[in-house]
Amino acid sequence: MLMLARFLFQKIDNAQIIVFRIFLGILIMAECWGAILTGWVKKVFVDPAFTFTFFGFEWTQFLLGQTMYYYFVVLGILGLLIALGLFYRASMLLFAIGWSIAYLMQKTHYNNHYYLLMLVCWIMVFIPAHRYLSLDVGRHPHMKSPYTCHWNRLLFIAQLLILYVFAAIAKIYPGWYTGQYLHLRFGQSAHWFRQQLDWQKMASLLENEHFALIVSWIGIGFDFLIIPLLLWRRTRVVAFVAALIFHLFNSITLQIGIFPYFALALSIFCFPPESIRKLFLPRKIPFKTINQKPDTSPSRRQKAITLALSIYILWQVYLPLRHWFIPGDVLWTEEGHRLAWRMMLRTKSATVQFWITDKHTGKKELVDLNKYLTRDQRHGMGAAPDMIWQFAQHLKKQYRENGKDIAIYVHAKVSINGSAYYDFINSETDLAHVKWGYFSHQDWILDPPEKLEKPSEGKLHRIY
Repeated sequence: MLMLARFLFQKIDNAQIIVFRIFLGILIMAECWGAILTGWVKKVFVDPAFTFTFFGFEWTQFLLGQTMYYYFVVLGILGLLIALGLFYRASMLLFAIGWSIAYLMQKTHYNNHYYLLMLVCWIMVFIPAHRYLSLDVGRHPHMKSPYTCHWNRLLFIAQLLILYVFAAIAKIYPGWYTGQYLHLRFGQSAHWFRQQLDWQKMASLLENEHFALIVSWIGIGFDFLIIPLLLWRRTRVVAFVAALIFHLFNSITLQIGIFPYFALALSIFCFPPESIRKLFLPRKIPFKTINQKPDTSPSRRQKAITLALSIYILWQVYLPLRHWFIPGDVLWTEEGHRLAWRMMLRTKSATVQFWITDKHTGKKELVDLNKYLTRDQRHGMGAAPDMIWQFAQHLKKQYRENGKDIAIYVHAKVSINGSAYYDFINSETDLAHVKWGYFSHQDWILDPPEKLEKPSEGKLHRIY
């Protein structure tokens, strides 16, 4: 414990967390206000009558509607305050809470990038990133400090390593390493380049199967190696240039918002603190490390922080592994897919019908999904068993309010990476009266086919 305490609580220059705080605040503003300007908030939170929340967060539904415009304006303002270092602790805490609520309010547009932002913001709540180059220091000069504890830096490195390694492991399946997924994904991007920019050469490159295969393998190698290469002094510069090219390429071709720039901002923690100080804060007085080896045992506070860090890291390792403890292929069942860094791995499309049987009259009725769901919600729900179950519960509640006791049966078919469509849900199971097994496999999800048939042509697929 003593050696670990010496390592975690060694004092280092705080240039990294100061610079990252500024980058983070700017990116938060861009993400939140950009979500309004691009229509994302309208599509996700204003247009839907209800959203598919994470389990336990159904209470957030009261925020839906025009309120969410103001909500995201406020989140953007908090990003500005974070960048300026004004009321930093309160601003960071409020944003972490606000972003977490928005994130947990809906699963239709689930995104690992939003999840990473949530985690990083909660980490930043506990890190003193406002003790230099901040308006808080201007208000309270006594809080100015040139150093921070080493664990502030190490936690970000550990989070990045977990993210990239498990993202690489998830890619080791035929749909990825054969280039099948990226060929489909790049095909959609090629259409955009051809229609919006009239950039024929780029469109042709993206439609090339060999190009998709090469990029697929580059993606696996990049995810496995980028953090170790950034940490090693001899390969650091080359690795950062490679990361810069990789993320800018993804930004242009995949159009995935702030994530490429967010990932680049996080990479500064892989550099020595002194290098970041010289590059971004040349006027900052260097913090000189002195003999910091404690002669006594770690304090209670240090022990508590060490325990909290250990629990957090173990939990972050468990989440991407948990699908191995659930029967079935996560690619098919989706059980254990979220919060696991399974980023942009496959395309899925589905057809789904909900049939209602009135238990008193025996009358059967096909549900018109257009009355309840937006286009994106319909497309996303069909391939996600938890969302199918949630919608069945929503229908049950709606009909119960009208004095009707109903049974709900679902007919669903799923296609993966352009394959043929296969039966997905047991159509004889009444989902209105089935409980969700939070830590187990749902036995009403049918088994996947032994082999997916050759991809069909002309199908519209949804990216997950």
